[in-house]
Formats: sequence, C-alpha cells, structure tokens
Amino acid sequence: MKKSGLWKWLPALVMMGIIFWVSAHTVNELPSFGWADKLVKKSGHAIGYAILALAYWYALGLRHERRWLAWALAILYALTDEYHQSFAAGRHSTIWDVLIFDNAGALIGLWLTNNLIKQKRPDEST
Repeated sequence: MKKSGLWKWLPALVMMGIIFWVSAHTVNELPSFGWADKLVKKSGHAIGYAILALAYWYALGLRHERRWLAWALAILYALTDEYHQSFAAGRHSTIWDVLIFDNAGALIGLWLTNNLIKQKRPDEST
C-alpha cells in the first residue's frame, strides 16, 4: 500500500512542530543540565535537524537526487526557527546554531541514512 503524498509529509510537519514548540519556551522554562548544558542543547540542535532533514527526504521519496533539497529545506526551517526563537524571553538567535549545529545534524543524518540505503540496495547506483 503506497502512502499518499500528503501523509508522507506528516513526520516533517510533526518534527517542525516540536522544534517550534521548544523554541517558543523562555530561558526560564527550559531545563538546565548543569555543566553539560551547552553540550546537551547543541546536541539537541544537531539531532533535531538530522531528524527533520530525514523527514523531508522521506517526504521527497528518499530519492538520491533529492537529498540536497531535503538539506536545503532543513536549513531554511532552521533560519526561520532562529528568528522565531528571538521572540522568547531570555533567548537569542544566532546564525552559528544554523551554520554549525543544525547544518551538521542535517548533513550527518542524510549521509548516514544514504549509506544505510546503499548497504541495503547495493545493486542500485546512487
């Protein structure tokens, strides 16, 4: 049974909603992780955008030539989310989160998944 195009976008929409929800929290509403706070939060950026990029790629049919579109959509969403985050009390937006952590997460997630797909289907040229 093939999923319709709209249903394939559901994981991306859910992930976008989660990222939006987290970014809307004020600095006082976010948990503190003590000495590991920065590590946990920056890792959260990378993991969140890895999942988002994969959800976009899934919606685009997991076609090899559409990986870069999935990456671009994730970065575009990261840019808009950093802007959205700037409206939460005590939070600020920084291009470095997008360029380093969100970008790295999206690229690594797509790269790892592409390699897994290649291992499962070695006869297909990608």
